Amino acid sequence: MAEPIFGRVLTAMVTPFGADGGVDCDEARRLAAHLVDEQANDALVVNGTTGESPTTTDEEKKRLLRAVKAEVGDRAKVVAGVGTFDTRHTIELARDAEDVGADGLLVVTPYYSRPPQDALADHFWTVAEQTAAPIMIYDIPHRAGVPVETETLVALAAHQRIVAVKDAKGQPVASSQVIARTGLAYYAGDDGITLPLLAVGGVGVVGTSTHFTGKRAKAMIEAFLGGDVADAIAQNQALLPVFTGVFATQGCLLVKAGLAARGFHPGGVRKPLLPATPAQAEAFVALLDAAGL
Repeated sequence: MAEPIFGRVLTAMVTPFGADGGVDCDEARRLAAHLVDEQANDALVVNGTTGESPTTTDEEKKRLLRAVKAEVGDRAKVVAGVGTFDTRHTIELARDAEDVGADGLLVVTPYYSRPPQDALADHFWTVAEQTAAPIMIYDIPHRAGVPVETETLVALAAHQRIVAVKDAKGQPVASSQVIARTGLAYYAGDDGITLPLLAVGGVGVVGTSTHFTGKRAKAMIEAFLGGDVADAIAQNQALLPVFTGVFATQGCLLVKAGLAARGFHPGGVRKPLLPATPAQAEAFVALLDAAGL
């Protein structure tokens, strides 16, 4: 299988905040370097859901993206989350990201307004027409309110800049149908479905727990692609408590708790979120310890 455009393992990176509540670009650079150099990430997704993008300003997004891109250089790709519920604003964010040097754009299904499929197709196509970077569609109906249906994805695959899907739909049959009919690179958008998605033609993961599991998740993927299915299954089973445990509450809460326990300084979260409770944080760190992470 050819190496996919964004690599195999991507992490949807948290956004560190300082004591004053502002974006901490120095800590973001430190974390980005760790994820690439120690956790074997091929690419980082900045300003996604895990990065609390609904709470950061356009200028904060641009500064954070610039800092991460400067830190990882050509050692990894940087994919910018630019999706909103407004096509015009999405295009503005996409152009900002391109100005900073983003290698790709993550465009989520417009949320809240629940556009029908023809409007969804028009949204993604319009963004692709107005920007130059390759696009990964983020299909996450439990957050966005509507799925990107199979026929819509097949039609969108005709655009040369729509190249990948972050798949958090939880419908592997539908995903396999799109994979079979298009050249879209399918990435698991839920850490726990990485191995099942590989089995139907997926290429990797855009993860949350990969802040901690990245290196071993890549080993699992490489084992499967290399034909050692038994080893891939064993590695998946060992990591599954962390793959799923990171979503015991909102993923960014537990990632920040886990990072704090490992010597990083990710800071708090912005309202309307609240930090993980001590019990939640303790339970997640215990999962990391049990998995040897």
